[in-house]
Order: sequence, then structure tokens, then C-alpha cells
Amino acid sequence: MEQRKKIFVHVLMFLFMVLLRKTSNVEGGEEEDRIFELPGQPKVLFDQFSGYVTVNHVAGRALFYWLTEAQQNPLNKPLVIWLNGGPGCSSVAYGASEEIGPFRLNKTASGLYINKFSWNTVANLLFLEAPAGVGFSYTNRSSDLLDTGDRRTAKDSLEFVIQWLERFPRYKNRELYITGESYAGHYVPQLAKEIMTYNIKAKQPINLKGIMVGNAVTDNYHDNLGTVTYWWSHAMISDLTYKQLISTCDFHHQKESDECESLYTYAMDQEFGNIDQYNIYAPPCNKSDGSSSSASRHSMRLPHLPHLAFRKMAGYDPCTEKYAEVYYNRVDVQKALHANTTGIPYKWTACSEVLNRNWNDTDVSILPLYRELIAHGVRVWVFSGDVDSVVPVTATRFALAELHLTTKIPWYPWYVKKQVGGWTEVYEGLTFATVRGAGHEVPLFKPRAALQLFKSFLAGKPLPKVLK
Repeated sequence: MEQRKKIFVHVLMFLFMVLLRKTSNVEGGEEEDRIFELPGQPKVLFDQFSGYVTVNHVAGRALFYWLTEAQQNPLNKPLVIWLNGGPGCSSVAYGASEEIGPFRLNKTASGLYINKFSWNTVANLLFLEAPAGVGFSYTNRSSDLLDTGDRRTAKDSLEFVIQWLERFPRYKNRELYITGESYAGHYVPQLAKEIMTYNIKAKQPINLKGIMVGNAVTDNYHDNLGTVTYWWSHAMISDLTYKQLISTCDFHHQKESDECESLYTYAMDQEFGNIDQYNIYAPPCNKSDGSSSSASRHSMRLPHLPHLAFRKMAGYDPCTEKYAEVYYNRVDVQKALHANTTGIPYKWTACSEVLNRNWNDTDVSILPLYRELIAHGVRVWVFSGDVDSVVPVTATRFALAELHLTTKIPWYPWYVKKQVGGWTEVYEGLTFATVRGAGHEVPLFKPRAALQLFKSFLAGKPLPKVLK
């Protein structure tokens, strides 16, 4: 009798799995992507999914995602896509693991602990590793890694969203917001534009409501001018070097004159000192001998800056990046994530220098896209951690000033936990906010303030003016 019961249970389980497969959609369906538990993960009540969506079958390009659903009432919460920049950096390494995701990595990379300021307290979070070649995302056409850029990234990301919604049909009518930081200042509005174009002829339009970007690469000229101005205004460089940079450099182009690039090199090598440029007041991640260790993102360049590498500094915790590269290369972690299923012939890295060095098309300015998104009623928020010297607050302010927007609510301090969280100004069609004391990765340095910022963005309401 006991044996019959066991057989009956196994038959029921088999039939249940068959039914799930039949009711799922594209590439096997969502149930095959369910994460049951990550190694070293604390118990949680929300659902997680991860896996691949093929965005180009001819080239064999597939993008990796990780969905962490909202902690409560996920069916009633919006869908938020998060993108990290670089270009070439992983949303799993940064957004999910040290910024807005539900988990943080411990110092031994043996497991995870809860991030109580996770953005999945109020939304469903979809972390996308884009383009192919970033993180676990891959292409079977190796030449793709040597010839990529803004246009392909935007089109592949749109194809990802379309296919992903087929796999997760319950999200089809959901409010969609796209967020990100740094070079995602390009990815986010470019993807939003692709969605708007797609929606013109779509039988079931994607319900795009808004975008939000932080410390965002926006406009070549104003980003460069604003960066140099920040260095000088924060006493990182001398008056003489500042004057020479202003008088010598063009700031419009990626490739500057040799004289200009030598001034940049002198400023970084001789005047900056041993600092972390992504947070000028944070200690760098030092080796036991006192020298700085290198980590992937910090040896990379941003396309709006001249062709020279930033000093190789490791980042926050100040060494969190290193933990990610240990954890996500573990075989048991990859298996739990349904990642690296094709045997990618290189280690998972937080950033791909190959992609970064071979980024072959980049928009000179994103400001025209802002104008178009605003005209179509898409909510646009831009925020800036004010101790980042890589894409600093001055760069963002110089760029946004070129939009010549009408001010609705003048500049004021906003509050979180009875402290000034930063400053903000609300314009017709766009909200700008600073986050006081935050570096390039705002949610890492100021998680409580970042969560308040996110809640206000989703609600479409100005940041709180009063002590609370």
C-alpha cells in the first residue's frame, strides 16, 4: 500500500510539471526559470526567476535576466527594469548585488544577507545584463563582442522585453518603469524610445510609464565640462590645471588632442592622489601592503571621456566587486540561477573590458531623447549622488540646463529620517534630485534615501519637503 502511494504521488508530480510546461510560453516558460534557493540565501517569501531570452537566433545572442518579485502583493506592483552601464558592466554585479536588490553578498562570498532597503519592497525588479557579452549574457558570434554599441543594445533590449513578456504574460499590462545608472543614462532612454516606436503598431502596447537614471552619462560636451569643473570645485586639481584643461580641451569629442589628454593624465596621476573617483570621500580597497587593488569597472573608460583609463581603484564596501566575482563564478550559484548553461569560455566578470574597448557607436547627446519622452508624457526623473567625480552632479546640471525647461517647484531640500537627503527641483516634464553624500552608486551609499527617491518616483510625487 505504501509503495502504491509513492507511485501515485510521483505520477501526480509528473502530470503537474507537464501541465506547467504546456501553459508556459517562450523557450520553456517561466517555471523552468524559477529559482528555488541560491547558495547561502536566507529564507524569503517572494518568488525569483532567472534565465536567458534569445534576442537574435541567427547570431545566437541571448540576454540573461534575474527577476525578484515584490515582497508583498506582487500582482499589484509595477515592473521595474534595472540596467547598469559601463558600457559592459553587469546589473547582477551592481544593481542586484550591492544596490537595489533584495540580497547583499557577505565578505567571504559564501552567502547572502537581506538588504532591508531593497526596491522590491515596493516593486517587481527585473535585472537585465545587456548587451550580449556582459555578465552571463552571451553571443555565439564572437565578432559581436568587437562591434557593439548603443543601437544594437537598444534593439536587443527591446526584443528581450517583448519576448520576456510572452514568457511572463501576467506582466503584459503592468506599469513598466526603466531605471539605471551611469552609462545606462544611454541605455534607459534609448530603450524607452524603442518601446515608444514599437507601441505605435503593436496590438498590445507595452505600458511604459516612466524612466529614472542616476549619475547618468547624458551629453558629451556638458558631461566633460561639468566633470572638470567638479574636480576643480572639490579641490581635486589645481587652479593651473583647471585653467589649462578649460583652454586646451574641446570637450565635444571622445578623441581629444594629445595635449588635452596629457593634462587629464597629469591631473589623475599627480593631483588626484590615492582616492576612489566613484566616491571621493570613501577609502579605496587597499591590499595589505597599502597599495590599491584593481577591480574591473574602475579600469574602464566612459565614452564621453577621453581615451584614457581611470586610475585602477576597487570600489565599495570598499571591496564589494571582488565578492561578486567570487560568488557568481561558483558552479552551484550558476546552476541555481540557470546561468552559463552553454559553457561560456571565460569567467563571469562584473564588467567586460572587451566590450568597453570596442564600443563602436554612442549617441553624442541624450537630450533630444529626453525632449521626445517628455513630449509623449513619459515620466522622467534624473538623480545624482553628489560625491561622485566620474559622472558628477555638475555634469548633470550643465546638461539638463540645455533643455530650458520651465520650473514648476523651485530648488528645495528634501528629507528622509529628519535629515536632508539632498536637493531637488521639479520642472515641466522632468524632476531632478541630488542625493547628499552618495557616490556613483547612490543606493549603495545612501540606501534609505535611495528608496525614498524610488518611492516618490513611482508615485509621481515631489520628494518630501518636511522632516519625516
